[in-house]
Amino acid sequence: MRAGSGPRGLARAMGSALVVTMCAGVTPAVAADPPVDAKASSDAAAAAPEMTNLTTSVASEAAAAAQDPVPAAPSFLQSIEIYGLVDGYYGWAFNEVGPALRNFDVNHNNFSLNYVEFAIAKPVTEQSRAGFRADFGAGDTADLVNLFEPGGTNYLKYVQQAYVSYLVPAGKGLTVDFGKFVTPAGAEVIESKDNYNYSRGLLFALAIPYYHMGARFGYAASDKVSFTGYVVNGWNNVKDNNDAKTLIGSVTVKPTGKLTLIGNYIFGKEQAENADGGTRNLIDVVASYAASDKLSVLGNFDYGHDKVTGDGVDWSGVAVGVKYQATPTWAFSPRYELFTDSDGFATGLDQTVQEVTLTGEYKAPAGLLARIEFRTDFSDEEYFTKDDGDFTKTQPTLTVSLVYAFSNK
Repeated sequence: MRAGSGPRGLARAMGSALVVTMCAGVTPAVAADPPVDAKASSDAAAAAPEMTNLTTSVASEAAAAAQDPVPAAPSFLQSIEIYGLVDGYYGWAFNEVGPALRNFDVNHNNFSLNYVEFAIAKPVTEQSRAGFRADFGAGDTADLVNLFEPGGTNYLKYVQQAYVSYLVPAGKGLTVDFGKFVTPAGAEVIESKDNYNYSRGLLFALAIPYYHMGARFGYAASDKVSFTGYVVNGWNNVKDNNDAKTLIGSVTVKPTGKLTLIGNYIFGKEQAENADGGTRNLIDVVASYAASDKLSVLGNFDYGHDKVTGDGVDWSGVAVGVKYQATPTWAFSPRYELFTDSDGFATGLDQTVQEVTLTGEYKAPAGLLARIEFRTDFSDEEYFTKDDGDFTKTQPTLTVSLVYAFSNK
């Protein structure tokens, strides 16, 4: 990872919808023709009481259903959602040193506990408008996520996010959150099980933040368009390192059931209070497309600009990933990325880095996810270190991981 206050990477939010369908009965009408003979007349007279009883029964059931009370909101314990995971891996770096420019898979020739996470949440609803979420985690991931916290590397290190929520009865409902939450930027998240690949990409590691502290406002204008606004301390800081605040705007558009577009814009002063810095700007765009029930495509673009000691710095990157679900249990996911650090702000060196990753995934019963992954990073400069102390332009690695995840919903 880069040193100092350089950028780094993400996470996302989920929504739920409740559909209530009501059905009403229709009482049949009977039109009687004149009897053709006495037998027909007798049969019609015998059938009349039965039809009357049926009509009365249907009407009574409809009246009873109309009088049934609206189902009460679930109790507090019934509305609680619980999630968790245990994530471990073995990594081999062919340069025989811990790989550089990585987030969490940073160890060579070592069995590692990447992340242990437990989350508890009470989502907001119209019946119960107050809620919360708290995610707790430990492992190498927790250490690296909190690496640049101004409050100290151990300050709230084990709290990935924690916030309270309230659903304001305005329009279709305005959700307000306050606390610490993961960033909306990027195509990947901290939990490896929710990504196409096991290792996080260059953009997640170098281009975007991990988390924010402040207030978040979310509003769904329709089932196709939603907006989210943030007022936060800044990038990766529960305790602010200056007097300025950072603003974030996010819009999600779903023009079809298969295509989702997300745009994020982050701007604010991120350098320390007495530093000669400017306003950091980040443009982040994510596109996902479900081509079929087996094939999904994910794209991400980032461009960032800041000013350090009076000089402007820029970084940018693009990533494309594909997931092919060959069978219900087997999937394959290639990924390609290109990251340009023209001023050395994110990596410490003026360079262009690329990476190619191929991940094979086996989804075992009862929540167990196994992955094997080969990845090569390569730079236009001799940036990567070898075990003999020499520098090289390439960094191939092989990783085997096991993740167990659980949920009560």
